[in-house]
Amino acid sequence: MPGFLEERFPVDVGFGASGGPERRTDVVTLASGHEKRNARWAHSRRRYDAGTGIRSLADLQAVAAFFERAQGRLNGFRFRDPFDSASAPTGTATSPFDCEIGTGDGAGATFQLAKTYGTGAAAYRRDIAKPVASSVRLAVAGVELAEGAGFVLDAATGRVTLAVAPPAGASVTAGFRFDVPVRFDTDRLDMSLTHFEAGRLPSVPLIEILPFMQEVLP
Repeated sequence: MPGFLEERFPVDVGFGASGGPERRTDVVTLASGHEKRNARWAHSRRRYDAGTGIRSLADLQAVAAFFERAQGRLNGFRFRDPFDSASAPTGTATSPFDCEIGTGDGAGATFQLAKTYGTGAAAYRRDIAKPVASSVRLAVAGVELAEGAGFVLDAATGRVTLAVAPPAGASVTAGFRFDVPVRFDTDRLDMSLTHFEAGRLPSVPLIEILPFMQEVLP
């Protein structure tokens, strides 16, 4: 049965990976030359090639060992995106006011961590399912809460539950670092010492697992 390993792909290798978000859009060109465009996916999905991050035989062995642990495409795992892994811009410390994740209604106390790209009507909200547990900070109406006493985090889903439901209209904000849930997009690693020594790196394709597709291994 497929599941999810709450383990991170080797960070040193992942730091040199290439890739990023992908979307699926249908584009139809009319006889007039105008276009009609339709988004087939509501959310982006990230793809990476971790092969570009392999710099040594030790890296190669670490990736091969992780591949065996994940059983190829079967099980998902955490991946540190070298380009986007925090609620704050690169070079800026995270704060509990980075992202608005919800608004209180006086009854609900559970909120999903999320990162918003852009502002206004065109803003895109991305749910964060794999936060780094020790990094999450939360605030309600501008007042930071203490983890444990003020809120509890489920690091496997990215949901936070407050000790007291926020009053109606109160802004709930958060700051955090996060990983991307991914899996190998191949059941075979094609490795050769001859090619590696000659500078030819193996392809190690990874693809994001959308949150609804995740299961946690016992």
